[in-house]
Amino acid sequence: MKKKISTTEAIFPMPVLMIATYNEDGSVNVMNAAWGTMLERDQVLLNLSTNHKTVKNIKERKAFTVSLADAKHVKVADYFGMVSGNNHPNKFIESGLTSTKSSYVDAPIINEFPICLECSYIGSQNDLGYGIVGKVVNVLADESVMDDDKVNISKLEAISFDPFTHGYYKVSERVGNAFQDGMDLKK
Repeated sequence: MKKKISTTEAIFPMPVLMIATYNEDGSVNVMNAAWGTMLERDQVLLNLSTNHKTVKNIKERKAFTVSLADAKHVKVADYFGMVSGNNHPNKFIESGLTSTKSSYVDAPIINEFPICLECSYIGSQNDLGYGIVGKVVNVLADESVMDDDKVNISKLEAISFDPFTHGYYKVSERVGNAFQDGMDLKK
């Protein structure tokens, strides 16, 4: 029997995405965003409210990067979700991480996170101002998480956010084969 629960954000897993932008003074800003996904093959959708410093930066610079947070950096990823760039402009420096300027967009690449999508800003998806849409113009993957030029999810150890208990979980075990395992049920 199912029981009613109080959580309304009940979709799991939610990715832990590090959204990086440049502030108006050229310093690096990073936020933790669990409400993001792919919109198309080459577009990302970030459901961010307009009060975020990151949203202001994206609209001004027309660019951002999206990195997948990993288990190795869970503490700093959580920190980026707890501290607002509106109130702590030096939070990236305080994190101890490093960045490199993207060659494709006007945004920083956070060196320590193993996967980075470099995105140009397309616009907002809806009338409420939420729904930042970006075109993925380049993707970088650290060689340490790759096998035969493909990302190995077990090596990546990406983390996801659990909205039920506010925990982070490592995503690393393959349990099936997409577009294959269900074939015997197809009639």
